[in-house]
Amino acid sequence: MESQVRGGTRWKRFAVVMVPSVAATAAIGVALAQGALAASFSVSGQQFKVSADSLEGDGFEQYGAVDAGYTLEGKSTVRPVAVSAFNSAKITNLCQSVVTPNVPIFGKVSLILRAGDPRTGAKEVEADKLYIDLDDLSADATFSDINIGVAAKSATKGPGIAENDKTNPNGFAQEARHASLTGVKQTAWATTAGTFKLSGLRMSISTDAKECY
Repeated sequence: MESQVRGGTRWKRFAVVMVPSVAATAAIGVALAQGALAASFSVSGQQFKVSADSLEGDGFEQYGAVDAGYTLEGKSTVRPVAVSAFNSAKITNLCQSVVTPNVPIFGKVSLILRAGDPRTGAKEVEADKLYIDLDDLSADATFSDINIGVAAKSATKGPGIAENDKTNPNGFAQEARHASLTGVKQTAWATTAGTFKLSGLRMSISTDAKECY
């Protein structure tokens, strides 16, 4: 990890950095709800939790956007999110969990996915062109060669705005040549990637509310 020298900036709580991105999406959310913006894709009505021991990402970019989707009751909705994007990322000990409520007979059912756990001999999870739509994140983080407050369309270090994302291209964004995160905990609505290599993949289903954290 780098200290606060030569373009490296460290924040104890990465969520503090994310606040401007989330706040900047409010006006977009209102416009989308009023039909001023057209939604070209939708996400499910469930959040999921993700944790990781570490994430090393090259070409980091973050901007505010809006996800359109449906609630579990089938009603249309829009959600402000912060999109964290990486040209490439390596993730150690990845865990992803989602809890589905009100399942007939069982009540709550949890789906848990794990990969990249070095204790099992697995290699790191690898992803290219990774986009994570999230609304809460905490970690210890170090950024190298960071720019804060650039226009989303002007960010050049990361993979750029995702093709289907609804965002203000002139809105707030930040970017860095490299991002190093440890102790990652986040809640997200969607994840997309060009490639996603899961070494040592394990999936389990539980009939109670088990989650990654």
